[in-house]
This record gives sequence, structure tokens and C-alpha cells, in this order.
Amino acid sequence: MRKKIEILAPAKNLIQGIAAINAGADAVYIGAPMFGARTNAANSVEDITELVKYAHLFKVQVFVVINTILYDNELALCRDLIHELYHAGVDALIVQDMAILEMDLPPIVLHSSTQANNRDPQHIKFLKDAGMERVVLARELNLDQIREIVKATDVELEFFVSGALCVSFSGNCYMSVANGERSANRGSCAQNCRLPYELIDGNGRLLMQSAHLLSIKDLDLSDHLPELIEAGICSFKIEGRLKDIVYVKNNVSYLRKRLDTFLSAHSDTYQKASSGRTFYNFEPQLDRSFNRGYTDYFVHNRTQKIGSWDTPKSQGQPIGKIIGQKANGYIIENHELLNNGDGLYFINTNGDADGAQVNIVVNDVVVFNAAKEINLGTMIYRNSDAEFNKMVEQEKSAIRKIGISMVFREADYGFILTVIDEDGYTIEEALVADKIQAKSEESVLSNIIKNLAKTGNTVFTADDIQVDIQANWFLPTSQINELRRKALDALTALRIKSYVRKEKPIGPTDHPYPLENLDYTYNVSNHLARNFYHRHGVKDIEKAFELQWNPGKSRVMTTKYCVKYELGKCARFQRATMGEKLKEPLTLKHGEIEYKLKFNCKPCEMEIWEKEAEFEIIDQDEQLGYTS
Repeated sequence: MRKKIEILAPAKNLIQGIAAINAGADAVYIGAPMFGARTNAANSVEDITELVKYAHLFKVQVFVVINTILYDNELALCRDLIHELYHAGVDALIVQDMAILEMDLPPIVLHSSTQANNRDPQHIKFLKDAGMERVVLARELNLDQIREIVKATDVELEFFVSGALCVSFSGNCYMSVANGERSANRGSCAQNCRLPYELIDGNGRLLMQSAHLLSIKDLDLSDHLPELIEAGICSFKIEGRLKDIVYVKNNVSYLRKRLDTFLSAHSDTYQKASSGRTFYNFEPQLDRSFNRGYTDYFVHNRTQKIGSWDTPKSQGQPIGKIIGQKANGYIIENHELLNNGDGLYFINTNGDADGAQVNIVVNDVVVFNAAKEINLGTMIYRNSDAEFNKMVEQEKSAIRKIGISMVFREADYGFILTVIDEDGYTIEEALVADKIQAKSEESVLSNIIKNLAKTGNTVFTADDIQVDIQANWFLPTSQINELRRKALDALTALRIKSYVRKEKPIGPTDHPYPLENLDYTYNVSNHLARNFYHRHGVKDIEKAFELQWNPGKSRVMTTKYCVKYELGKCARFQRATMGEKLKEPLTLKHGEIEYKLKFNCKPCEMEIWEKEAEFEIIDQDEQLGYTS
């Protein structure tokens, strides 16, 4: 049996969900009215129900995100919402809190959110055995680690392949709540990682000033789809439930084309996960919508610098360098790519990230909407492509259709239209009519075919039409059109009725969890989650950070990203060129907020601690086993 490979798209709302489906998504994920990790992307159950109806026409799945941690007074409300979503027809829930596995649930499929910090094979196998149908893997994993997980369990694996990156291990960032009582695990991340910081060494020396030291580039693994499929990934996830419709359509369309190329070359082993095909009137290109520059992160281990220190905002598409100045404008390489109204990004003469809008392009001169101080040789990027945005925003920029074949033939009582779609669903519709010879000798075949092909605003497109009649019968156009309409309406209803949603009852399990003691990073915030872990052999469970906030003493982030590596001071990978060691501890400072950095070189991780925290600073050489 061929393995289904899926593109999973974000849906901020119903409109963007439909747009993602039309652009070629095999599945979409959308926020519920509450309990989603993006509070600004919540949706009513009524809108989700409408999205489900449209999605299931194409055998596209709809996943609803309920991935915040839950408090005791929210458990009943969450349970009732899950029952509503089940009856709305959703295919699966994406969850973080283990309390959900303790609830009286309908037989709905559950996916473990990346917020559950899914990195370890034993942890992931545990989740599968507890009832999870799919696990959304941590973004930091490399191909070898994914293969190790596949060896440990046969659970479905989902992996992010494009969009913004959380610098922290997902679910383990507490910067927001530590500095303003806005919890990322409760859907209210304040994005402290995108702020500018000073970097100060252990001697109090200022190393960096006003740099976005925790901001990293966006993810693009489109070149690595074949490797990821080979490693065991079945679902490619696009980040972006807060992004605009141009971003969603562009990302989905780009990945659809890349994946379809692979699937067509490996059709004996893999197949598309949904029905229909998309017709585009634009050429998708990732860097023409929001991006901070791109990285393949750690899929091939640590190979490059990934920081986006100049700005946390969109950098966009590289255009060219400024090579001259004329009158009140600039001469820019590849200026012919620019249009009036484009937004530009560059570094100004002060070394700061800056921007402008193209007012007009006259011959080779680009005139900005405001005066800017820019040096010759400065690289110009376009972070808002006016013409591209206008084109992609159009509803018909990406149209999805299901292929059908039609057979129109005679019957004793008149005529029959048989319609078969690409999935084999079949409808027959009869036309009771007297057979009257056409007065004109001109064949009626072309008129019948032309009118049957008018599938219009339906989700179908006629790939093949056959007409089998014995004489040149007179047939009014209105009758042919009505016959086609009734047949396609019936086929639409049949597809919706015939959709089979996978269901999976969840029952209590008691297999041992890999650990006996859980600290606050396991985010246990209610009695049901505590009961769950106790039943699986866990003895000591610390409360979630949100329930025991203790300023000044906590680790607020763990990350694979490393400031030392970005500075060229990594003893593991840059020993030959690193020069003088940095005096630790390094401190990040933004206004009155300060953090200390701790470097764990063996697992190649960096920790961020509140300023009053105390920890032992271990020399890099000692950690790595080097001797002087």
C-alpha cells in the first residue's frame, strides 16, 4: 500500500482555511474558540464546521488546535468543547496537556503538539502507546534523530518545513510569564525573543549593543523533502496561523509543486493525501512573502549561523545593491524587478534595520516615499511585493478542482448522464425526454460536449466527455445544463456523505513513563494531568511554571541556538578560529530585564536564566574533554 504524504497548512480563519485548501493543502490546522497557543487565531465552532464541509469534499483533513496547558477550572469546559468539535466533523485534535487523555472523550483522533517537546524516542513511543495517533516533532531534530524515533515506534510523524522558528524548545519557554505574566503555554507569548538586547560579558564589558540576539531566521526545508520522507515524515507542516493570506497561499503552493514533483517520480511508493489538483495563475516563490531570511536549522546538524540579529521583521526577497544615486532617487541593481508601492528593507548608514516604500520607478531610478541615508553598496531587499500580493490575494489565483469523466448516452425514456470522479464516486442522472430529430443537419455533438464541460463554480473539472447517441437528436441547451447541474450536485453530496473520518477511542493506559520525576518543564497544571502521570509510574511532579512563578531563580528557556556559535566563539565547532575565550557568564539585557546564559556544550544547548539565578559555569574544554 502506498504511503500518503501530506502538506499541512495553517488557517487563521475560515477564509484562509479555504484558501489553503484551494492552494493544494492536504490538511489544515485551525484554532478553536479557546485553548489554542495563538489566542489571536481563535475561531467559532460554526466556522470550523463550514471549513470541515469544504475540506472533506477534497478528502482534506481538518485538525483543531487545543494545545495550551489547562487549569482545573477549565477542564470541564475543554471536555465539552472537544465533544462539540467531534460533532462538527473535525478529523483530529492537536493537544499538549495530558489531562485530555483522562477525560471522557468521543472517539476522536489525538495528535501530540510540538508544545509537548517531542524530541526523545522513548517519550514519543510512550505517547503513541498512550493513544496518540500522531506526534508533531520538535523542530530541532536532525535526520538521524528522526530515524531513531522511527525505529522506536510506528506513530505518524509530522515536521515543520517552513515558517517562523521558536528559538526555544517548544513548550519550554517561560520568558513571557517571568517578565509579564503572559504565558506562551497559555497562548499569550510576548515574543521576548524578538526584542533587541545588549550582550555583556563576565567582566561587565559590552560586547554587542541593541542587537536582536535571540531572533533567528525562518525555516525552509523545501530542498529536503525527499530526505525527510525517507527518514519517516508523513506530514509537512507550515507555520503561520497569524500570517496573512498571501503567505499561506504562497507557501502552500510552493510546497505543493515541490512535493508533487517528488510524488510523480515515486508513485509506486507514495501518494498524495487528498483529492483534486490546483490551477495557479501565479508562480509561487517563498521569499516573496514574509520571511526573515531562511535556514534549514538542524536537519543536517549545526552547519551555519542562523541568527536574524538586525531585525525580527520581514527581510524578504533580495533585489540588488545600491550602485548609484541620481536626483532624488537611487540606482539599484535589478531595479526592473521593483514596482510602485513595493516595501523595501535595508541597513541604513547608522547600521540599523530600516525600510521605505517605492514611490515610483523612472527608467533606472528608484524613488522612495521618504528620504533615507543609505550607503552605496547597501543590499536592498523587498519585503512587500505589491504586484505579487495583489495577484495572490485574488480568489481565483489558486483554484482546486476534482477531475471527472462524463458519459452521455441514450436510454428508452430519453438520455442518461453518468459522472465518475477521480476517486471512483459515480452518479447517474436521467433526462426523460422525447427524442426529436434536429432540423439542422449540423451535428449536435459539439453543443452537448460544450455544455457538459461548463462545470463553472463547482469543485469539478471535466477531464473526459463521451457522447454516445444513435441520431442527431434535438436537445435544448437548458435541458443539458440542468442535467449537468443535478448530476454535479448529487456527486458533491455523495462525496460529503461518503467521507470516512478515522475514529479512535481513548482508554486509560498504565505503561511506565520513561522518567520517575518531572520538573516544571513538563507543564503539569491540573489534577487530571497529575493523575495521568502518577498512573504511569511517575512519583514526583513539580507544578507548572505558571503556578509557582519564582522570579530570579528560574531557567526560562532551553535552546539549540547558541549565541557563542553565532559570535564565532564555539570551542566545539570553531576552535581553530575562535580566538580568545569569552569571560562568562554572558548576560543579555533589555532595559531593566536581564538574563544569564549557560552553555551546555556536550548536548550542544544553551540555557537562559533569570538574572538572580545561580549556576555553575563549566569550562567548555572541560565539558568537551579537551586538555590544555
